Order: sequence, then structure tokens, then C-alpha cells
Amino acid sequence: MLLLAVDTSGRSGSLALARVDGSGTVEILEEWPLAGGSFSAQLVPQAGAMLDRLGYRKSDLAAFAVASGPGSFTGLRVGLAAIKALAEILHKPIAAVPLLEAVARSGPKAEPVWALLDAGRSELYAGDYDPGPPARMLSERLLGREEFSSASRRQMVLTPDVALAGFARDAGFPVAQVPSPSSAAIARLGWERILRGETVTPESLEANYIRRTDAEIFSRPKA
Repeated sequence: MLLLAVDTSGRSGSLALARVDGSGTVEILEEWPLAGGSFSAQLVPQAGAMLDRLGYRKSDLAAFAVASGPGSFTGLRVGLAAIKALAEILHKPIAAVPLLEAVARSGPKAEPVWALLDAGRSELYAGDYDPGPPARMLSERLLGREEFSSASRRQMVLTPDVALAGFARDAGFPVAQVPSPSSAAIARLGWERILRGETVTPESLEANYIRRTDAEIFSRPKA
């Protein structure tokens, strides 16, 4: 069986094709980078080209996995829209994988951890996770740096961001810098979810922004 995984949450992205089976085996056949700023023009053609290179057709796909956020509002919309369309046409299941879960699963698995991603504006995305497997999300929040350092439990921090790793160390947290989430990681975590029956329909697939969009913030009704 084949699974297509997509991550368009950041300035750059990637897609991966994996061979999977019911025992939980995930073999990454190919991972292909996607340049930021043109996800919508690249994603579906590159997925088709990847299938062609490996001798497969779109009808050979058995499932999809997609990074659901947090991240770039535009990038996430593009990735989710493409997966929605493919899954609806092929009638295949989708696993939506939170990026903070992917970070949490990249390090030690014995104790709960903080997974941190840079949210800009001197803020961070903080996920309090029991990494499992299966991973169990205790909370996901948008926090200011001072708010995080003063209010959070001093458990292990996992982050792919060098600056956030330094900030967390300075704040007194034990820190492990981990690789940035990739479509290969999304494929592995997504297949775990699919085997557990944790799938979503194209109609119910939504981005996990955590932060509201500027349009939502500035469109509040005037008093």
C-alpha cells in the first residue's frame, strides 16, 4: 500500500511517498522538497511526477497524511486543499498530524515534554505532550516567551529552532534540539493514526492554526 504525505506548514515544504503495511511498517520511497511561495503550483504536479518516477499511478494511493499546523496560514491552506481534493476523488482516508506532535515524537519518550515552535511576534507555539507512542496531547497554546518561562513546568523542551533552544536553556529548562518536522515524519505518524482509526474526511479536515488569522483579529465588530 502507498501513502502520500505532505507538509506545507513552513517557508519551504516537502512531500513523501511511503510504502506501508498493516503491521505498522513505513518505508519512505522518496521525499521531495517544495519551494516556498509556490506550493499551489508545485504540489500536485510534483506528486504526480514522483508517482511516475517510481512506476505508480494516483489510483495506487491507499491513504494520505498531512501536517495540519500550526504554521503558515497560506501554506497550510494549500496543503490541506490538495489533500482534500485527492482524498475525495480517490475515496481514501486522511490523517491530520499536528506539527507539535511531530516535534514531541522526535526526542526522549519516557516523560512528558514541551514541544516548541517559533510563532513570530515574540511568541511561541507550545505543546505539552506525553510523546507515547501513541502521543497524547495535554495542551497546545500560543504563549509569549516570558509567559512560558514563568508559568510552565520545567520538563524537557524539544525544538528544532536554535534560538528557541537557547531561550529555553536560559530560562532553566532541559533542552534537546531535534530535526525540523518533515513529510517523512508526517508519513510515519500519519500511518500510526490511520492504523488506530484516527482519520478525518475531506469535509472535516481543517488547519490547526492555534493563533487566529489577522483577518479574524481585525474583523471584530465595532462597538
